[in-house]
Amino acid sequence: MGVLDECHYHVGVENGVNVEVGGERGAIEDAVRVLLLGLGEDINREGLLKTPLRVAEALRDGTRGYHQNVKGIVSGALFPESGLESTVGSAGGAGGLVIVRDLDLFSYCESCLLPFQVKCHVGYVPSGQRVVGLSKLSRVAEVFAKRLQDPQRLADEICAALQHSIKPTGVAVVLQCSHICFPNSQSDLNNHQGYVRLSVISGSGAFDDEKAGIWTDFLGLLRFRGLTADATRSLEKSWCPSRTICKTPPASDPSLLAAVSSILYALGEDPLREDLVETPARFVNWLMNFKNSNADTKLNGFIRSSMRESSLTMAPSYICSELNLPFWSQCEHHLLPFHGVVHVGYYSSGRAISSVGKSLLQSVVQFYGFKLQVQERLTRQVAEAASSILGEDVIVVVEASHTCMISRGIEKMGSSTATIAVLGRFSTDSTARAKFLQIIPSSA
Repeated sequence: MGVLDECHYHVGVENGVNVEVGGERGAIEDAVRVLLLGLGEDINREGLLKTPLRVAEALRDGTRGYHQNVKGIVSGALFPESGLESTVGSAGGAGGLVIVRDLDLFSYCESCLLPFQVKCHVGYVPSGQRVVGLSKLSRVAEVFAKRLQDPQRLADEICAALQHSIKPTGVAVVLQCSHICFPNSQSDLNNHQGYVRLSVISGSGAFDDEKAGIWTDFLGLLRFRGLTADATRSLEKSWCPSRTICKTPPASDPSLLAAVSSILYALGEDPLREDLVETPARFVNWLMNFKNSNADTKLNGFIRSSMRESSLTMAPSYICSELNLPFWSQCEHHLLPFHGVVHVGYYSSGRAISSVGKSLLQSVVQFYGFKLQVQERLTRQVAEAASSILGEDVIVVVEASHTCMISRGIEKMGSSTATIAVLGRFSTDSTARAKFLQIIPSSA
């Protein structure tokens, strides 16, 4: 689809001010309530009361590019700059390559509606002895990132928009994209791969030929080792993990599918567009991993029966640990995933917990992880459940990466959070806490 296609390029900015699309936030909030009910949740629970509003605001902010106009961004930022003509040579102002590197962008995947991260590099060769303000390259890239996207189309749209608005000799765009790779089920938790990574390129004008020497200059200035001008321009349909995990999404509750379709429509998209037809089913399939099973009683019974098989003795003497227990969860405030590891410390008289006990701990972590959560509550719940297995002296540390923090909060790739819960002796003995914290690997 072309960058200026009316179906995907909505002009909604007047004098730099976004034009409000009437009723879209309310429609998204109503749809989110339907999804929460489908998860078996109480939409009047304190932690969920404002979730529809938060989700609506996050989605509207994350797709605000539909209502922004590239022409308005660039038109006032073209400046005259004398330099050598490209037919003679090239230098700074006219004919010389200009690159802005390492722009951190965040976009929503059109296949599953989860955010993905983008490291964007943009270059152009000026013409007509005029250059564009460098910050405008970043702003134009963000306009198209703030839409439902896939990597190749995102690169093509940024490239085409800059070519159309600046009219340079050529434009080059390189994107390094990272999509969270979620487990298909709780049983797949230990084998999930973290992130799917993909690099794509797009070029116009002087960069239209991927074998042109100017691509060598561009990539050389990026100092890449693994990316060359031969990098693929075509995008495999398996880029999004949801397409690989669930090539044919299972039948879902029609009301839930309709709710997701109404969200797409409220954002300014066409739910019947070819690349979006199966998106509601994929999103619902992912979300239902976190359905509230109300199985706390069943878990408690499982703990009691399993403890009869555990070889842990009850006379505490030194600190033992179980580290890097993986988990996956869903933020109840924004309906976005967070994942990480759990570290558990406890006292033992001379023998660590048995393999049965370790497996039980992982089951506890998965049970409390696979539901709508906040990290603080998850940490406390794991600590309380672990104390019934390991004794009252327990310390739990949870380290996690939050999609909501990365994509709409501090917008910092690599940011993470850590929470701690202490029971028994660990709550009063700072030396014991320090000893355990030193055990946790720095790479966790």
